[in-house]
Amino acid sequence: MQRQHVNHCNFADHYYNRIKLKKYHLTKCLQNKPRISELARNIPSRNFSCKEFLPIKQENKKSLSENMDAFEKVRTKLETQPQEEYEIINAEIKHGGFVYYQEGCCLVRSKDEEADTDNYEVLFNLEELKLDQPFIDCIRVAPDEKYVAAKIRTEDSEASTCVVVKLSDQPVMEASFPNVSSFEWVKDEEDEDVLFYTFQRNLRCHDVYRATFGDNRRNERFYTEKDPSFFVFLYLTKDSRFLTMNIMNKTTSEVWLIDGMSPWDPPVLIQKRIHGVLYYVEHRDDELYILTNVGEPTEFKLMRTAADTPAIMNWDLFFTMKRNTKVVDLDMFKDHCVLFLKHSNLLYVNVIGLADDSVRSLKLPPWACGFIMDTNSDPKNCPFQLCSPIRPPKYYTYKFAEGKLFEETGHEDPITKTSRVLRIEAKSKDGKLVPMTIFHKTDSEDLQKKPLLVHVYGAYGMDLKMNFRPERRVLVDDGWILAYCHVRGGGELGLQWHADGRLTKKLNGLADLEACIKTLHGQGFSQPSLTTLTAFSAGGVLVGALCNSNPELLRAVTLEAPFLDVLNTMMDTTLPLTLEELEEWGNPSSDEKHKNYIKRYCPYQNIKPQHYPSIHITAYENDERVPLKGIVNYTEKLKEAIVEHAKDTGEGYQAPNIILDIQPGGNHVIEDSHKKITAQIKFLYEELGLDSTSVFENLKKYLKF
Repeated sequence: MQRQHVNHCNFADHYYNRIKLKKYHLTKCLQNKPRISELARNIPSRNFSCKEFLPIKQENKKSLSENMDAFEKVRTKLETQPQEEYEIINAEIKHGGFVYYQEGCCLVRSKDEEADTDNYEVLFNLEELKLDQPFIDCIRVAPDEKYVAAKIRTEDSEASTCVVVKLSDQPVMEASFPNVSSFEWVKDEEDEDVLFYTFQRNLRCHDVYRATFGDNRRNERFYTEKDPSFFVFLYLTKDSRFLTMNIMNKTTSEVWLIDGMSPWDPPVLIQKRIHGVLYYVEHRDDELYILTNVGEPTEFKLMRTAADTPAIMNWDLFFTMKRNTKVVDLDMFKDHCVLFLKHSNLLYVNVIGLADDSVRSLKLPPWACGFIMDTNSDPKNCPFQLCSPIRPPKYYTYKFAEGKLFEETGHEDPITKTSRVLRIEAKSKDGKLVPMTIFHKTDSEDLQKKPLLVHVYGAYGMDLKMNFRPERRVLVDDGWILAYCHVRGGGELGLQWHADGRLTKKLNGLADLEACIKTLHGQGFSQPSLTTLTAFSAGGVLVGALCNSNPELLRAVTLEAPFLDVLNTMMDTTLPLTLEELEEWGNPSSDEKHKNYIKRYCPYQNIKPQHYPSIHITAYENDERVPLKGIVNYTEKLKEAIVEHAKDTGEGYQAPNIILDIQPGGNHVIEDSHKKITAQIKFLYEELGLDSTSVFENLKKYLKF
């Protein structure tokens, strides 16, 4: 489990989002049925340009209204009521003609056609759990809709409770389980619903349980993983034929199949774990489709084998990816397999015909930076959304019968005309080309005098987050340049891109970041006195290292839950994640080479008396992933170095502002925290001496103050 996020993946966020207008604030909503992307850590054809996309035909006025881009509905509302809040809400889950979702503090369901009305049935009141502002993190419905299970959390903690509700004329809570991570329903030979779930202790998932309810109630441990560097995650294949038990660490995986129709039978091992081999499994028509890095090159490729002969010697190569390609997700249909890809920093969809092995590759619009996957049981269509940091998601549907991609019509977002997206490359010191994605206003003049906000992550093979964020949009509207640096250590160009930025190659990511910022300045995008840098969690390693090595490139920095004391953290094996993360950072306790290498870049170890940019740090009091102690120690040592430098410099020296904002709670990163967002923007504007009046007025359209 990465320091960055609670999910065990670094595929693109797959949640299907809808928009609701609210006069009050809902804390969270629901997660879709999981996809294979939840498991993956990084993982001759015709090209279509975006001009060839066909609009979805609207049959009448009613359908036009219903199918209109949800964000355009919100925008219309905002124009007439600019002070009203809207929020992005994770989709409901649909099952058997019903939609299950959170309404206020309740788990509810309504008939599919009444999902957007107030006509719903309350299944469970979250307030019964006596939690502070609880929200539903994900939901699963039993096959015959006799039970529904929901995982419930709070904003200030990663602890969760799974409640099981019996569906009847008067729904009642059958059971609750603490600290559940992943969970899935299957049905046995006697039509009894069986819930499999993983138990999380100290951020580690090592135990799998199975439970039944009603007259034949039981709850038993099914599996325990003995290796502390591995964790366990459950995934139900799209056709529900198999429940896969995925045992993995950062570089190696092992998958067991649990028969979805005979869950009491012993599980079947697909392939025993082999160091360095990752694989993830889908199923269709008695065949397993395996996304794996086995063989050369060590990038993801698609293989398949008969379900009754699953071992690696029987895997046949089915489809290979182009060089510098990141597999974002995979979706399986009756006659097609759809791959969602990122190649050379652009998005593609490859549709593979399983009957004839044909491949159709579609190049997606250049403004798109990320996918949002839709849960879909319709074998005729593959819907998904595209998004960018400054543009809300837009809906697309690939229709297999027509062999074409349809773009949902509606009023075009104004941001497409008022802003530009550029993709350029920086040459790192070893000659490697590092991709960047840049956003700025179309009518901006003299970009060298505009403020610049640089984003970086570069760890765990995870892509830099480029989902829609309202605060990023208002910055661009206010004249800022946004630059996203896809440095080594991340996963934007595939598995090798990650390998080239981990362990004793971590300094490659630092060199890449430095090259990116210098390239931006060299090509006329801002200047050091107007350049700011932001990161969260493990992204703090590169930011902190750059502040030590090249502080003159920056004016200000914002960090959230940053990982700044790599050496001491990785030498403390009592911390929950140390053993799981040895593959990323190395083992300084037993390997002197790793220890000496970490010393070269660790932000805390390399603080020295010199001028630093101003730094705003948001930390969380009970964060288990990045301990507060390391952040406090870093901040104190940094302030001491600044004071020492000020003494040597003499009178007239203006010391940078170092702010540590410690928030209560035990969560790791709270992306939607209005308080955090406003504090960071206020800090950046004050440090650069800019007027923030207009940006906060625009933010009021999106956030509730």
